[in-house]
Amino acid sequence: MTDARSARRRDEPWLMRTYSGHSSAEASNQLYRTNLAKGQTGLSIAFDLPTQTGYDPDHVLARGEVGKVGVPVVHLGHMRALMRDIPPATMNTSMTINATAAWLLALYVANAEEQGVRSSELRGTTQNDVLKEYLSRGTFIFPPLPSRRIIVDMIAWTNRHAPKWNPMNVCSYHLQEVGATPVQEVSFALANAIDVLDSVRESGQVSADAFPGVFGAMSFFVNAGIRFVEETCKLRAMSELWEWIGRERYGITDDKALRFRYGVQVNSLGLTEAQPENNVQRIMLETLAVTLSKRARARSVQLPAWNEALGLPRPWDQQWSLRMQQVLAFETDLLEYDDILDGSHVVENLTAEIRDAAKAELDDILSRGGAYASVDELKRRLVASMAERTRRIASGDQVVVGVNAFTETAESPLGGDDNILRVDPAVEAAHVADVQQWRSRRDSAAVAAALRDLRDAAMSNRNIMEPSVALAKAGGTTGEWASTLREVFGEYRAPTGVGGVVAPRSEDLAAVARRSNALPGGPPRMLVAKPGLDGHSSGAEQIAIAARDAGMEVVYGGIRLTPQEIAESARDEDPDVIGLSILSGSHQSLIPDVLQELRRVGVTAPVVVGGIIPDADQPVLLAAGVAAVYTPKDYSVARIMNDIVDIVTRHRDAHA
Repeated sequence: MTDARSARRRDEPWLMRTYSGHSSAEASNQLYRTNLAKGQTGLSIAFDLPTQTGYDPDHVLARGEVGKVGVPVVHLGHMRALMRDIPPATMNTSMTINATAAWLLALYVANAEEQGVRSSELRGTTQNDVLKEYLSRGTFIFPPLPSRRIIVDMIAWTNRHAPKWNPMNVCSYHLQEVGATPVQEVSFALANAIDVLDSVRESGQVSADAFPGVFGAMSFFVNAGIRFVEETCKLRAMSELWEWIGRERYGITDDKALRFRYGVQVNSLGLTEAQPENNVQRIMLETLAVTLSKRARARSVQLPAWNEALGLPRPWDQQWSLRMQQVLAFETDLLEYDDILDGSHVVENLTAEIRDAAKAELDDILSRGGAYASVDELKRRLVASMAERTRRIASGDQVVVGVNAFTETAESPLGGDDNILRVDPAVEAAHVADVQQWRSRRDSAAVAAALRDLRDAAMSNRNIMEPSVALAKAGGTTGEWASTLREVFGEYRAPTGVGGVVAPRSEDLAAVARRSNALPGGPPRMLVAKPGLDGHSSGAEQIAIAARDAGMEVVYGGIRLTPQEIAESARDEDPDVIGLSILSGSHQSLIPDVLQELRRVGVTAPVVVGGIIPDADQPVLLAAGVAAVYTPKDYSVARIMNDIVDIVTRHRDAHA
């Protein structure tokens, strides 16, 4: 009898990536080549926050952030080192970069051309989705319309000069990370894509004959949470809606161009600090959401590591995630069959339900003028959704194993102070010296001329890509590129979404509110602030909402503040307590800086800190003068608010 397995043709597996980068271009290059040797089939580059937000390492806002959450790429020398011995003509490279995407693509193109590789040969993706930065991730620089203009310039340039490159990866991933429901994730992302495609068509830079190629090059980067049946249906619904948009709105008839092409990183929001070993099965189950259904299967997959709720993963942790993909793709029979979910009444009904609800929400956004015109409203909706998620977990309505249920546990052999990667603090000083040396050795006149041409292009609506590539070749830096465009376009402060949110208040928070209102001297006044470049603001937003619901007066001014700005705000606002939120790993540098600045201006209010802060770092912060430290395992916002009332009471009594 013939083995049935030998008679079935297996589909090719998806592109396997690991989102990585840290410390320096040299260290990251070594990591990339190691991962490729282990069977990874594409690159996914994580950049550090100064690179993402357009600052050189010697800028005041870069302090504590250099090399922490990704690789610093400041100039062409860094791109050369990052891609050393990785052939640009054959590698498929994904760059998670947004506000500075045009600049990083320019560096990538310049490096390839030095090796004799034309831009037309390059394959890969720039995320280049600034709308979701306003809504979730916070690495925006410019206002919405100039940001959209840069995206359009990149799309038009790649259409002519790099047709194998995906210039934009519409990113709904981070929307789910800040609370988006499946319907919101689908509708917000599709509204974003429509806004950009309409702008490309209206720009006059792409002919009608070339526009189907632009539509076909539009790709997506989605999320997949633990409710993997619902997530599978979400992606089937998104595929149907994308084809409908292509046919009905843009007249696309080419079936290949109409395909919904997406990559994925499965959910990080659901990864827990408590019992982090449970994250392994979470990651594996979420992977099924983007692989089970053949007609809605991801083209590329990157999985987080089990310990990302604790800090930066080590190479071994990333290997574990890569091996999960390889076991699924090469050991199971998943790729031997057509879509195994076709014909399921449950799947078809849920897909239709999500599709129809997302279509209604999409129509609402378009009626408001589109996604870019609706930033404030979309942000408000996301903050409200996250507030509801926070309430469900705190009340126990949403079970999170190891956090609010099944918390008894044996000691984990995966614990210890060495179970995450720590970036050497000397990395920052080395990069400051590096960029200063780079500036001193280049042709300054050539750089100045290239910067003038970039400014002229931005002011005249000429496509900025050619001047950006010329600046990269001349030796310009990330900070210089961004600073030049800041002068032309200005800088943006995104809405916080906190003020307009009305969410049900739990009885626990109502009890804290009664305590707050009964305090001698009145309810506490709380200043919530985010020092440094960390733009992940959801935690700060939820604390601000909870503090308001707990009867406190809340001052929250958003992200990206220097320690000096926070201290001056505290001096002017006279809070009873200051809450600082940091998720980027820069707490060891920035928290002491904030404390020092507060002392300098005479502010004595107690400081509490929240974020991804390893256990070993917490005593250091407490010894430096922090009143309390909270991490993701502290899921009960009512308990945190009760603690804050206690801290304020002790401080008032001590200063009565």
